[in-house]
Amino acid sequence: MTTTATAESQPFQAEVAELLHLMVHSVYSETDIFLRELISNASDACDKLRYEAIARPELIADGAPPEIRIVPDKKANTLAVVDSGIGMDRHELIDNLGTIARSGTKSFLSKLSEAKDGANLIGQFGVGFYAAFMVAEKIVVTSRRAGSDEVWVWSSEGGSGFEIAPASEEAAARVTRGTEIVLHLKTDAAKYLEQYQIERVVHEYSDHIQFPILLVPEEGEPRQINSASALWQRPKSELKVEDYNHAYQQIAGAFDEPAMTLHYRAEGRQSYAVLLFAPSTKPFDLFQVERKGKVKLYVRRVFIADDAEILPAYLRFIRGVIDSEDLPLNISREMLQNNPQLAQIRKAVTGRVISEFETLAEKEPATFAKIWTAFGPVIKEGLWEDHERREKLLALSRFTTTAGEDRSLKQYVDDLKPNQTEIYYLVGDTIERLRSNPKLESARARGIEVLLLTDPVDAFWTAAPIDFGGKPLKSLSQGDVDFGLIPLLDDTAEDGKTETEADAATTIAVIKDALGERVSDVRASQRLTSSASCLVAGGDARDRALERLLAQQNRGAVTKPILEINLRHPLVAAVATDTAQAKDLSFLLFEQAQILDGEMPEDPAAFASRLNGLVLRGVAKG
Repeated sequence: MTTTATAESQPFQAEVAELLHLMVHSVYSETDIFLRELISNASDACDKLRYEAIARPELIADGAPPEIRIVPDKKANTLAVVDSGIGMDRHELIDNLGTIARSGTKSFLSKLSEAKDGANLIGQFGVGFYAAFMVAEKIVVTSRRAGSDEVWVWSSEGGSGFEIAPASEEAAARVTRGTEIVLHLKTDAAKYLEQYQIERVVHEYSDHIQFPILLVPEEGEPRQINSASALWQRPKSELKVEDYNHAYQQIAGAFDEPAMTLHYRAEGRQSYAVLLFAPSTKPFDLFQVERKGKVKLYVRRVFIADDAEILPAYLRFIRGVIDSEDLPLNISREMLQNNPQLAQIRKAVTGRVISEFETLAEKEPATFAKIWTAFGPVIKEGLWEDHERREKLLALSRFTTTAGEDRSLKQYVDDLKPNQTEIYYLVGDTIERLRSNPKLESARARGIEVLLLTDPVDAFWTAAPIDFGGKPLKSLSQGDVDFGLIPLLDDTAEDGKTETEADAATTIAVIKDALGERVSDVRASQRLTSSASCLVAGGDARDRALERLLAQQNRGAVTKPILEINLRHPLVAAVATDTAQAKDLSFLLFEQAQILDGEMPEDPAAFASRLNGLVLRGVAKG
């Protein structure tokens, strides 16, 4: 392909160059992905044309319908994917094909270099165009933006850069609107010039693309090789599991199978079709700051937006399509958020998704467990944000507790101990650290189940006044805890009591004097049976875990903790009887409590020196 002007050479963005290196050196065991991705991009271009044509009908004044053509040429050893969509101008060609202007690129490259088969990653990260370099030694892209007289040619051999130049008269005459991608195939990719191979790939991955995909043979008439029907508009009775799996993979750009499929049509005041999927694996961008959803909005089969926030942020992992019959076609993206019709759809669909989760949890617990394992930390964001559905979300939530894994709150309440009136929990960094936390000791002695919460969001939603089944949630790190009315598992243990117990008033006074402003109070503990001390928050203060999380983000002042001491512990008893070491022992009680909570002592060197001194004194006495 020649051009009428000298081609301008430009280097690839560093991330693109690294990506191409991985592509060219056969990251994948499955190369069919390249055609799926090029067809998907062509479909997006046709969608964008239909959307822009709502406001600018002249863009499709020629009457040519949006379509995708696949043109194999054995003589030239080329495969072309041509669309009559929106097209690209010079700047868009450079921006879209020379750079990856999205967050997560570094993460993608890292995961791709580690993956044995990166096919699933390509769809997740939206960089599918570059997959063509797995089968092509050279790619030439000719594109005309709809409504423009200019036609540009982008070409690259997958090295360090690309060339861009105005198109020749011949190329400009050939591409009247949209984009033509010509792949000069590698020797080992010649199979993709065979018609049956092309049909196989299209049938497997792209059959439900809404636009006609035409196979243009070297001899004979072009023929459509996909069904070109919106699957979500078809009756469920016509569809098989394989149809839904292929639709999910196409819509979500993924290669796993959906853990849940929700397909229905709403009739009445609002008429719309819904096809939603819960993935079985986590998308790479699940915890990005924007927390944007990926449900596509259509109006009468016309694509409107892929980020219309149809579902709340805590359901952002859901993929799929909602196609409305009632929304105006000319609705702008800015108007979407305030549209009352869309608000009604949003409320109804959110309720239906949660209802589907409830059905799965009851009838297919293994399937729901798969969803919860992947997306539980995201769903729990709704416990903080969605007051209206909090009770339902609490019932769906599954927890690791001191009694086992995947426990529901219903199971917890059913197993309450005699006289137990609260649901107890601890928030921390890891399950292992929580299991060894001294604040569990008194609860463990009575067989009281405790929720062990380790997701960052747990520190937030538990800060709200929440109850389940009339039983409030209570932190073992906050406020007073009194298990006196709950019987011990072993009555002879007497809750770990010994014959001697330190004098409370004297001991507390000595420790308070030694620690000064480092603590807000010192008091005898009802939580401890064998450990010497622990740190807790006051009843009106934030939980200790939330305090630490906010402190890391410099959000809000940190309140002084309360030091609780076990008066039956020998170390605590020594504080009142050994005046020479009372201060060092007081600091040791405070600092070891900090360490058990996952915090560093304020002065690690002083802590080590104090500890060494106390050990040496003990050794000398021995």
